[in-house]
Amino acid sequence: MSQKNFAVILLGANLGDKKQMFAQVETHITDNIGNCIKKSALYSSKAWGFESDDLFYNQVLIVETEYSAHDTLLRCQAIENKCGRVRHEQAGYESRTIDIDILYFNNDIIETDDLTIPHPLLHKRKFALVPLCEVLPEYIHPILLTSNKNLLANCEDEGTVEKVEE
Repeated sequence: MSQKNFAVILLGANLGDKKQMFAQVETHITDNIGNCIKKSALYSSKAWGFESDDLFYNQVLIVETEYSAHDTLLRCQAIENKCGRVRHEQAGYESRTIDIDILYFNNDIIETDDLTIPHPLLHKRKFALVPLCEVLPEYIHPILLTSNKNLLANCEDEGTVEKVEE
């Protein structure tokens, strides 16, 4: 039996039926990456880094996987493509049907051309930290050496993040 790894994954979307999309993506993750052992509630927030009239939904999943971080990334990108994610050539952020980011992978620190773990903007994004703190408040960021709870308390992002009613 291969070693079990733990991927902490952030889902984000602001187009289409976001709740349905997240359920579909969770099924694809279970089928193609591994078992989702814990997940946060859904949270809504305004777009970060660009203007949009559509609120974003975000959710954090903790996934147990036998795949490497790079293979997990490739599988996340394949799920995004299967679910209709379209990437445009222009630089910058844009509205999307689904975005799947790996926030943490075990306690690994990875820096390659196509993958940086921990996610390099995690500590600046309240929309990621709020759901993350619901499932892993005491987890220590392997570079910043402080807990997710402390990252959220010290986050300068002034955006409002609210739990979505079921």
